Amino acid sequence: MDFSSFLTSLGTSFVIFLVLMFLFTWLSRRPSNHVVYYPNRIMRGMDPYEGIRFTRNPFTWIKEAVSSTEADVIRHSGVDAAVYFVFLSTALGILVLSGVLLLPVLLPVAYTAENKIDANETTSEGTFNELDKLSMGHIAQKSDRLWAFVAATYWVSFVTYYLLWRSYRHVSNMRAEALMSPEVKNEQFAALVRDIPAPEKGQSINEQVDSYFKAIYPDTYYKAMVITNNKVANKIYAELEGYRKKLERAEAIYAESKGTAKPEGTRPTTKTGFMGLIGKKVDALEYYDKKIRELVPKLETEQKIAVKDKQLSAAVVFFNNRVTAAAAGQCLHDTMLDKWTVMDAPEARQLLWTNLSKNFYERLIRQYVVYFIVFLTIFFYLIPIGLISALTTLANLQKLVPFLKPVLEQSTIRTILEAYLPQIALIIFLALLPSFLLFLSKAEGIPSLSHAERAASGKYYYFSVLNIFIGVTVGHTLFDSLKDIEDNPNSVFDVLAASLPGSATFFLTFVALKFFVGYGLELSRIVPLIIFHLKKKYLCKTEDELKEAWAPGDLSYGTRFPDDMLVLTIVLCYSVIAPIILLFGVLYFGLGWLVLRNQVLKVYVPSYQTYGRMWPHIYNRVAVSLLLYQATMVGYFGAKEFIYTPVLIPLPILTLLFIYFCTMKYYRFFRSTALDVACRELKETPNMEGVFRSYVAHSLSTEKTAEAVKFVDDLAHVTRPGSAV
Repeated sequence: MDFSSFLTSLGTSFVIFLVLMFLFTWLSRRPSNHVVYYPNRIMRGMDPYEGIRFTRNPFTWIKEAVSSTEADVIRHSGVDAAVYFVFLSTALGILVLSGVLLLPVLLPVAYTAENKIDANETTSEGTFNELDKLSMGHIAQKSDRLWAFVAATYWVSFVTYYLLWRSYRHVSNMRAEALMSPEVKNEQFAALVRDIPAPEKGQSINEQVDSYFKAIYPDTYYKAMVITNNKVANKIYAELEGYRKKLERAEAIYAESKGTAKPEGTRPTTKTGFMGLIGKKVDALEYYDKKIRELVPKLETEQKIAVKDKQLSAAVVFFNNRVTAAAAGQCLHDTMLDKWTVMDAPEARQLLWTNLSKNFYERLIRQYVVYFIVFLTIFFYLIPIGLISALTTLANLQKLVPFLKPVLEQSTIRTILEAYLPQIALIIFLALLPSFLLFLSKAEGIPSLSHAERAASGKYYYFSVLNIFIGVTVGHTLFDSLKDIEDNPNSVFDVLAASLPGSATFFLTFVALKFFVGYGLELSRIVPLIIFHLKKKYLCKTEDELKEAWAPGDLSYGTRFPDDMLVLTIVLCYSVIAPIILLFGVLYFGLGWLVLRNQVLKVYVPSYQTYGRMWPHIYNRVAVSLLLYQATMVGYFGAKEFIYTPVLIPLPILTLLFIYFCTMKYYRFFRSTALDVACRELKETPNMEGVFRSYVAHSLSTEKTAEAVKFVDDLAHVTRPGSAV
């Protein structure tokens, strides 16, 4: 990439961000768009502008974001959102403190070096000469100036240790404060039990669970809800809800048709076949009402069958004391590992019911099978991503597709393609991967949505590092290096080390594209806005349909964390090789902090709360990125033939010791609730029947009050089933 292409990429990305920011300022003030830009406030019963000073200044949102506190974030979006901002602040702090030393020290050291850069040392294929002079590649082999870069490698490492330590301690305190809250949280009075052994002859699972936990917790055990297979009930319930929505929509259309010209209105019609598109035409109101009346008794019958005959080997057990529930979730209940597995219960809304009854050995087998599939996915994706990286360079395109040469030689087209083609191709290629990884994580038998998203996030992170960071780095010189490796197989490590500088400019523009264009789209919410207005105009007829059209969803931690971690990994690994990348990293995390602060306070609505349970996952990934950075530097100093390279070997050892110490000191509290935290007083006595009811699946509930009381009593005292969705 030449200098003009680099400036084109950076400049146009910045202009796009400014345009999107001004669009956001204008569009967010229109009352018809409030549900897109302020759904968090609206769903909490607040006025969109409550507590906000209304001005014409397009930068007011920045002031609001900066002035907000951690307590504001927790109040609006929960502890998990606050933990995410701890991560952003930590990453930003690492890069800022690193840059304070690296930029004023390393840039002059590199620039004033008298050395002609080899072709394999360039950060930009030899065309962006000024950037080359600011990089480690400008330092001669075996030069004493490399000592400055050794010191810088140590500085970045120790800054990371310090900030990670502080953040771990802060998040631990934040989690403790949230769990000590005097507010009643239903999940704090429940425990999830899996691997229930087969009951003795003549004994039901209900009686077995009761007798087992009453013997261990005679004073605090309340009752249990045994999980059942509700697939049939769920299917009927979904069909019933679908007809209710259709009836509500048909009623709205009928009411809309009434006017002064035709006060009786026009009754809507539908067809009885597939999706109302084929079959006999009938009156929609009568047809949907008839279907509802047919399905209600079928659902009630299936509910009773599920309660009696479809019990599974898992349960949610309830205690009238949260200390006991916390203790139960972290204690060994049986001498055998594969029996009576008890853990803290997640919130009812995030339970993956179909996974709860999977036994210990099935979960273990599924886990290894999924790991193998992920390995194959990473391996086979590495090939096309390396090819994409190689093919989307203009030099290689001219070699492989000669007839494009006249087009590619046009200066304007060449500049645009060099600025955006490789980065956009990579982003598009990876778009569908997160959903696939989440599917695989759920297939492991994981019991909760938050746990599945953490697992998918971890898989996506390692995929990103291995395929994007390493794949692009190697793919950058793939075609040029194959012959060298073929002639001398032992040169593969030299090729890897030599590939690092050549990808620096690619990653500079990759990061710039993500923070300017990515965060511009995030702030402006252009795509959700267009989709909402199209649905509102052509599809939505009822209030429920309208609410579904503008419902914002959550922050999507499962994909957001890996994306951020990829950027942090890239910037860390190139921080000493090409220190200028630190400026781009600071812009990415600084702008991300501002934009997402606004979104968390006004837009996104959390779908679950784990009270910071994700932090150890984040910490481990940052630590792995630090290890990768240190290994990269050892390899690159070796490629520089620096005889004192072994002086860096203690760094990975220190990092491993640091990971071990932090894990031993802090991790257990994130896995289980400390009893000292759980013993704090509540402001009111919990309604245990309400706690119990909160875990009853929708497909097992009933609308009739008298029947609801009897049914819940059946759940508690006859078979106590939960749900297998």
